[in-house]
Amino acid sequence: MLRLDSLGQWYGDHPVLHDITLTVPDGQLLCVVGPSGCGKSTLLRTVAGLLPVREGTVRVDGAPVTGVPDRLAVVFQDYGRSLFPWLSVRENVALPLRRRGLGRAQRRAEAERMLARVGLRDAGRRHPWQLSGGMQQRVAIARALVCRPSLLLMDEPFGSLDAQTREDLEDLLLEVHRTEGTTIVFVTHDIDESVYVGDRVVVLSAGPGSRVILDLPVELPGEREQIGTRGLAEFVALRAEVGRAVRG
Repeated sequence: MLRLDSLGQWYGDHPVLHDITLTVPDGQLLCVVGPSGCGKSTLLRTVAGLLPVREGTVRVDGAPVTGVPDRLAVVFQDYGRSLFPWLSVRENVALPLRRRGLGRAQRRAEAERMLARVGLRDAGRRHPWQLSGGMQQRVAIARALVCRPSLLLMDEPFGSLDAQTREDLEDLLLEVHRTEGTTIVFVTHDIDESVYVGDRVVVLSAGPGSRVILDLPVELPGEREQIGTRGLAEFVALRAEVGRAVRG
């Protein structure tokens, strides 16, 4: 689904990413972690076509990225600025469907289906400013998923939420990923979160010119559950390995 070959990225004369080579198969949930300022968000914006590729190549579903790819969606951390306050929740979620040429009734039905999927069945007529932060991020996730993207990019989407809401949305993400089968690249600064939600964790080194220093498959038994999974010896060992890599 996603292939990066010798990707390099710069801001002016300042190297940000160096020789990043990754392949993300269809249906995988890949977490990207690393120290602050290592270029995690830059990597995501390059994959999304929001920044031009400076070195190497990025391919999504086999096609080189030269702009924003079709069937790609992004969820940002700043949910408050990513939703339109003058539109209802249902209208925010349905907005991407206009590009698909769907009629009003079909857009409404798809938006309501996706809102129910993220636990907001009765919130469609409200406006984003009437919702809590966690509910707003659920709206942003529903809007990203409503077009059934092939690739979903998430840039520290739960970083500004309280601990309980964050855990609820982690479990929502796992449930949606399990049922929808969407390929997801999830950027986070939280080591525990990366191990809990990821099928695989990639660690970037400190900058300048960050590179991949760890590529770790996450093999945890059974369906994941906040208390039980985090108490497993396997989880503790994986968290320690990722933590050592992040801290150098």
